[in-house]
Amino acid sequence: MKPDLQQIQAPIASEMTDFEKKFRSFMKSKVKLLDHITSYIVKRKGKQMRPMFVFLTAGVTGGISESTYRGAALIELLHTATLVHDDVVDDANYRRGFFSVNALWKNKIAVLVGDYLLSRGLLLSVDNGDFELLKVVSNAVREMSEGELLQIAKARKLDITEEVYYTIIRQKTASLIASCCAVGALTAGAEEEVVEKMRDFGEKVGMAFQIKDDLFDYGEDEVGKPVGIDIKEKKMTLPLIYALNNASWSDKKKIIYLIRNKNEDKKAVNQVIDFVKTSGGLNYAEEVMNKFYREALGILAGLPDSDYKVSLENLVKYTIERKK
Repeated sequence: MKPDLQQIQAPIASEMTDFEKKFRSFMKSKVKLLDHITSYIVKRKGKQMRPMFVFLTAGVTGGISESTYRGAALIELLHTATLVHDDVVDDANYRRGFFSVNALWKNKIAVLVGDYLLSRGLLLSVDNGDFELLKVVSNAVREMSEGELLQIAKARKLDITEEVYYTIIRQKTASLIASCCAVGALTAGAEEEVVEKMRDFGEKVGMAFQIKDDLFDYGEDEVGKPVGIDIKEKKMTLPLIYALNNASWSDKKKIIYLIRNKNEDKKAVNQVIDFVKTSGGLNYAEEVMNKFYREALGILAGLPDSDYKVSLENLVKYTIERKK
């Protein structure tokens, strides 16, 4: 049976309800416009997977404390700030099916709102002396920025190797989930060895999560994101990298030409998708994703049995079985 998010959340249901209230209070401002915008952001939140990783990890490594709430809020504040800024950079009008902040209030206000959320997160940690948590999360934000810039640089040359791809997704996506799990363990008072183990667990989950996301680009239905969007944006993901590495010189040259010069042409994008599918790129990416999935579960296997552990296992399973 496929894991259900409500069932996964069961051991931390009351904590998540409390977190919702605390998070809203952490975002409060004396400026009416700012409150209006942050309220809009909170109402359109996603699945809350990051706070779930924080609370479940804290539960499985020692227990949820007051600092667990602050750690989860810090991650959400800094991550939301990066999303608001990303939408400005990408000139994106939608976020999770709703209008983005920049679409409704223009770029200048969106950038300032992102700055405000970032400062709220920093102050939340500084005011409570959560310097270790701040260090972990700040490192993740630095890595996310580096990963994005590395991907942009490589998209210009279309010369991403499999190794570089792993570096990009580790920095862009896995670093944040890794920080969620490290923060959870830190707030539970876990030993340094356990904190590092959970950070490693989160990184492997993040790698599997991003590969799953990349596979959506080749889906039959437009779920999660439009099919072929990565190709249109000249993003070299694992299925494509594998297919190119195993192609003849002439096929490789042709596909790279299409990505570089015809990436806005639907027919050309479909040609690239078909090439990846027939070259075994999807099967290979799924194998790698499942490898990270098994490694993540292997780390969890060494922890004491509990409802938190079962939910963490199911949350990992959810990340690779989700449809969007």
